[in-house]
Amino acid sequence: MREQEIIDVEKRQLGPSLDPASRILVTGGSGFIGTNVVDYYLRARFEVFSLDINAPQIAAHRSVFTQLDVQDSDVFCNFVEKVRPTHIIHLAARTDLLGRSVRDYAVNTFGVLNTIRAAAAASVQCVILASSRLVNAIGYSPRGVRDYNPTTFYGQSKVQGELLAFTEKWTPGTTWCIVRPTSIWGPWFGVPYRNFFDHVLSGRYIHPAGKTVKKSFGYVENLVFELDRLAGSPAENVHEKTFYLADYEPIDVLLFARQIAQTSGRRAPQECPVAILRCAAKAGDVLKGFGWANVPLTSFRLNNLLTEMIYNLEDTSAVVGLLPFSNAIGIERTLAWMSKAC
Repeated sequence: MREQEIIDVEKRQLGPSLDPASRILVTGGSGFIGTNVVDYYLRARFEVFSLDINAPQIAAHRSVFTQLDVQDSDVFCNFVEKVRPTHIIHLAARTDLLGRSVRDYAVNTFGVLNTIRAAAAASVQCVILASSRLVNAIGYSPRGVRDYNPTTFYGQSKVQGELLAFTEKWTPGTTWCIVRPTSIWGPWFGVPYRNFFDHVLSGRYIHPAGKTVKKSFGYVENLVFELDRLAGSPAENVHEKTFYLADYEPIDVLLFARQIAQTSGRRAPQECPVAILRCAAKAGDVLKGFGWANVPLTSFRLNNLLTEMIYNLEDTSAVVGLLPFSNAIGIERTLAWMSKAC
């Protein structure tokens, strides 16, 4: 079965769908997802331009990297006009939840605005704008694409970015769409999903006993594959549409944790009654109130863990088709990267 799974992956891993002459600009190219996107196209020998305020995490990316803040409208627009990409994958953003107001996430709005303006100046063929699942609260079922219910300042900033995409004037002929990554994991990840792996590997992950919780998670190389297929799809399939990005089948959180532990040769995760976890979470709330920034468990985190998070990916799968990597292979590749990164 394992050998057959590898053969199936090799058959489905078809490489980029874009014309080899495409010129791809990735904003936020040094971040988690951006690093994987840049690497995907560089390995396929595409012409790639990576922009970020931070240096690349992979040395080989330095040759295509430019340090640039997408909030600097003139500099950004001049750069885009100079290199004239055919495609922009806009990933630059502040993604933590530590901001004290929506103003702290200005890059999430000005970045979108400047990307739209730069694309117009350079007659870019296709723009993909990365938003977030947090434009809505976990567990909330929106009535439509523009039905928003954010519960964080980060989520509010992403709502504003989406509304800019719908209200700003785009150049005729430019195809654009919005993508909402869900909970993404894999090589080059950081907080919070790296923490989940770390907790499982160290034996510190404790699952609420008797609770089956399913969530739409996504392995990062599958997400990159989805981005590529959306970028290379005919305009009528993607233009002005919004797509969630994740693996098509939700994971069972406990089974996922057990799979990580088994693959790494560690002990299976422990389970604990929910009532005890709620008490520990309340204690964590108190500690956080006293200034402890990285409390292991708070009521916010426990409620997120207990709440199912499932998104409709039918529109995404209709455009993208089969994804190349299973959870099993994704876990193996992630653990291999973690062993090298340590």
